[in-house]
Amino acid sequence: QVQLVESGGGLVQDGGSLRLSCAASGGIFSINFMGWYRQAPGKQRELVAVISRGSSTNYADSVKGRFTISRDNAKNTVYLQMNSLKPEETAVYYCAAGPLRLLSAHDVEFWGQGTQVTVSS
Repeated sequence: QVQLVESGGGLVQDGGSLRLSCAASGGIFSINFMGWYRQAPGKQRELVAVISRGSSTNYADSVKGRFTISRDNAKNTVYLQMNSLKPEETAVYYCAAGPLRLLSAHDVEFWGQGTQVTVSS
């Protein structure tokens, strides 16, 4: 069983930056894709960014040019650098992993516990 542990959330001002980390352990041989989803209050969980084992990436249109996902396979860790954050991006950010491309929440096999990101205006 894969365990995902996130860190790096917190409070930041409008336009600020945060870096999230997610460390995987357990049956990591099954993880081809890792990524991040987020869920704001009253809204559906949405894809933020995904990265393959070979470092191919996909981003939500709303974060392109501001967020960067990266992966350290030796450490089984994925990162999300978030720049120019906006108040409407306040949400719980979840690490996701699985054998499929993770472009839909239905593809996600393993979830982290979530980390709160709050962007103040």
